[in-house]
Amino acid sequence: MSYAYAVVGAGRQGVAAAYDLAVRGDASRVLFLDIDEHAARRAAEQVNALAGRPVASGALGDASDEPAMVERLSGTQAILSAAHYNVNLGLTRVAIAIGAHMVDLGGHTGVVRRQHDLDADARRAGITVVPDTGMGPGLNVSLAAYAMSLLDRPREVLIWDGGLPQRPQAPWNYVSTFAMSGLTNEYDGAAYFLRGGEIIEVPAFDGLEELSFAPPIGTLEGFVTSGGLSTAPWSWKGTLERLENKTLRYPGHCARFIAYRDLGLLGQTPIDVAGTRVVPREVFHALLEPRIGAGAEPVRDICVMRVVASGERHGGAARATIELVDRYDETTGFTAMQRLTGWHAAICLELAVRGQLDRGVVAVERVPGALVVAEGRARGWDIRETTS
Repeated sequence: MSYAYAVVGAGRQGVAAAYDLAVRGDASRVLFLDIDEHAARRAAEQVNALAGRPVASGALGDASDEPAMVERLSGTQAILSAAHYNVNLGLTRVAIAIGAHMVDLGGHTGVVRRQHDLDADARRAGITVVPDTGMGPGLNVSLAAYAMSLLDRPREVLIWDGGLPQRPQAPWNYVSTFAMSGLTNEYDGAAYFLRGGEIIEVPAFDGLEELSFAPPIGTLEGFVTSGGLSTAPWSWKGTLERLENKTLRYPGHCARFIAYRDLGLLGQTPIDVAGTRVVPREVFHALLEPRIGAGAEPVRDICVMRVVASGERHGGAARATIELVDRYDETTGFTAMQRLTGWHAAICLELAVRGQLDRGVVAVERVPGALVVAEGRARGWDIRETTS
């Protein structure tokens, strides 16, 4: 059986996701929709070249115009939103209206929880909606679910994940392979963890620690960023006593960005500068993008994930550790961030259209981790596991 897909948003992650749908998702067609029609057409051309067949096309589409999207997407069986999180609630309503499965790249837990309020409507429509797929939140939570499944009774789960340049260049030692707004969104606000079995709020940049990884990675620092666990603390409350997630960077990154935050550069309230009203975060983006943005050149990056689940197995104390390291793909030109983000979203959508997930709005932590791990390994992800 083949499926008609639509990818809303023609950026890097959307292209990687569409490629996976084209080569592994039994796609009859993949339609890119973007507010920039030229970007949509370029994305389609790239996917067609990589897939070796004319499966993708691109067109103009404004994701914020729900009536227009209902009309434009009628007949589509599955939607993947690689657009900004502020359109995902509306796109969920569109998916319900036309009876199409949907996943998105999320980015804001508050929006995701509002999507879950549409669960009954999605069930009646006979569709599956999985918000907050991607690398993190998304794949990191899927690996956590898999690690938990290796124990009889999991009690604690600790997650670390991050995307980094393979060869860091001073003074930044970092390259952002996704939208700058996504980066600053992670660095603002707070995360929600489980400690002592209760949901708590933890501010971004808290809990700085150093971790060691096998060469050539070496020492990295981990610290709290917002939104990395999506709805998992609420879903796993009552199951886990502790659940935490930290972002990985090369040492020194956290201190640098704390200084920017303390200076007010992450602020979104306009301030007066010599008689002109400016938004500090927009100025920050304009200054930061030329320095750490990916630009036009390929970013040979590396993505690192580690999950440690502790609990009981066979009547005794046990621990399951999952590690994933992925690198820039010289064959497709996809960054590791694209492979883990776009492909995780595509995997979840493919599981939905094939009827392997429940109907309704399904939290990413409810997508069976074993299915995601099997699909990831089939795509060449180096996922290693140990139990002790």
